[in-house]
Amino acid sequence: MGLIDWIIVIIPLVVVIVIGLQSQKYVKGVSDFLSAGRVAGRYVVAVAGGEACMGLVSLVAMFEAYYQSGLTYSFWSSLGAPLSVIILLTGYCIYRFRETRVMTMGQFFEIRYNRPFRIFAGILQSISGILNYAIFPAIGARFLVYFCGLPLQTHVMGVTIPTVMLVMAIFLSIAVFVVTMGGQITIMVTDCVQGILSYPLYAIVVFYLLMNFSWFRDIVPPMINRPQGKSMLNPFDISNLRDFNLFYILVGIFSMIFNRMAWSGTQGYNSAAANAHEQKMGQVLGSWRGGFSTTMYILLAIVAFAYLNNVRFEQDARKIRTGLAAKTLADVVVGSQYKAVRNEINDYLKTGNLSPDAQARLAKVAEENADAKAKVMARKLKYGLIDEKLEKEAPKQYLTHAEDTDNSQAICDVAADLISSDGVSAKSQSQTFKTIFGQMRVPMTLKYILPVGVTGVFCALCVFLLISTDTTYLHSWGSIIIQDIVLPMRNKPFTPHQQLLFLRLTIACVAVFAFIFSSFFSQVDFILMFFAITGAIWLGGAGPCIVGGLYWKRGTTAGAFSALICGSTLAVLGIILQQTWVEHVVPWLEINGLIGAMGVILETASRPFEPYIQWRMNLEQFPINSQEIFFFSMVFSIILYVVVSLLTCKQPFNMERMLHRGKYNREGEKLVTEKLTLRNAIQKLIGIDSQYTRGDK
Repeated sequence: MGLIDWIIVIIPLVVVIVIGLQSQKYVKGVSDFLSAGRVAGRYVVAVAGGEACMGLVSLVAMFEAYYQSGLTYSFWSSLGAPLSVIILLTGYCIYRFRETRVMTMGQFFEIRYNRPFRIFAGILQSISGILNYAIFPAIGARFLVYFCGLPLQTHVMGVTIPTVMLVMAIFLSIAVFVVTMGGQITIMVTDCVQGILSYPLYAIVVFYLLMNFSWFRDIVPPMINRPQGKSMLNPFDISNLRDFNLFYILVGIFSMIFNRMAWSGTQGYNSAAANAHEQKMGQVLGSWRGGFSTTMYILLAIVAFAYLNNVRFEQDARKIRTGLAAKTLADVVVGSQYKAVRNEINDYLKTGNLSPDAQARLAKVAEENADAKAKVMARKLKYGLIDEKLEKEAPKQYLTHAEDTDNSQAICDVAADLISSDGVSAKSQSQTFKTIFGQMRVPMTLKYILPVGVTGVFCALCVFLLISTDTTYLHSWGSIIIQDIVLPMRNKPFTPHQQLLFLRLTIACVAVFAFIFSSFFSQVDFILMFFAITGAIWLGGAGPCIVGGLYWKRGTTAGAFSALICGSTLAVLGIILQQTWVEHVVPWLEINGLIGAMGVILETASRPFEPYIQWRMNLEQFPINSQEIFFFSMVFSIILYVVVSLLTCKQPFNMERMLHRGKYNREGEKLVTEKLTLRNAIQKLIGIDSQYTRGDK
């Protein structure tokens, strides 16, 4: 990036920090720190909430998904848009939650169920949320390092430090500073300012892309050149997409309904509005506002895909692919023991030719992989998992990339195979190389596409996304630990000063953990899949506890415990099976002669959901992906909540008292009730009541 770009990035960042400092004076107590004093209007909730929900890690995750599935993923994702608006208009869950007048979800759990459930839920929330958040700093920092062209190593006072770690430390420090200054007040103010500044910047980026890339000449040709069943344009030709397919979308919609308000990463926003109506209207406006930024992210991903795979840009695309591979190699494969293979791959990237030794090693890797594949196929044939024809064709299919039309993947595969050929210890580096190569493919392409000025604009957007999510998540997970675990377990409450001190210290500790985890964790799965499986620890069973608690008077504490334990257990079991399937589970099944039986069970269980769920006995990886584990965790937890609640309910819960309705209502807050008529039926159906002004409607 040039000087102009850095100026464009720094000036808005300074403005945001200064405004955040000014807002600190409005923090007078714990409620201000946790819920912004409950004074926020709808516009602040809409803008700040939208900025907080869409982090830089989410942008990278979207790039991964849309680069793999194109506009078909976008098409099916849009199914949830009208449903989302209707849910928001009705105030589903959020309105009743605000009527309870609690500040955290844990307080609601204690009122609706009991204190032990609040503590148990807080522990699960914290584990799930902090693990989920712990990769945010590394992905965001790596994005900035690759996009801005920063060196991978930085020398500070004679000490060599990875630049990714340095960038993580800088932005986590900024986030901790913003959060500890004033809690939810400074978070909402800074997020709102960032959101206001972002929209003109979105317009600049989109205008440049639309003016410089033709739909039919530049974008459509590479997207249409896809194998059958993996279309990036035809939403009805995606039956062979394994991960980001229609089922993935439908699970997301299902979760949106049954896990409403369950994710507590932005819990400070759920209680920050002046009243329940302002909370609802803020989210309605936010859903419309968020659609425009999402459109820009989709456009960026498909333009990057077109640029890397259209013959018109082949010369520049070659530079991007080789530059990305070289940078990822230097980033991941470190240490003197890998010097030879690094030099070998770098020579290949510069010349496009492989040395005779490298060719021999690649041939050996291909042969070993083909032999391993053939052995796996033979084992499958032995247990009746495939037919003989497939077994014979397997080695040939492995040695080709007939179904992979992404030109950058060939370079990635060659480099990864050369890394893995350097010894057993290099296997993990090879997998990490492929993961980071895939994550950074779009950022590196955008670095080449965007000119001076526009590069700075997009970088400023990314910095805003990074800071806004860091501040919100640090605040949420830190406050849950104190408010919903520590405080309920104490016999003596904190003084306001002590409570604020412990909140700030816990937030700083969460940031330290995220820094350490991000520094050493090697991610090998898609970001969205990582989100699904770590989030399922909490989300797998939280939905019925919240929705049932707010709307069903016969929901019981026993039902809530059952649902939460079931959902989290299935999620953790899924994580364990994914990690141990090949090395431990499959050998055990073979020893006990259960391979065939397991294959029949998997196929029978998935048959109603085919072709989008196809479970087959797989000797190479766990046949159920993270999103599928998440889905069945939700389904079984809902069933358990209903069944156990019906069996244990002795007396219906007093919903009127919890929601402050009827005789429990405070004076001046009573709604004007209207009779249901043909004229107002539609308004009543979608939740429009007497609180809606003409402007609201």
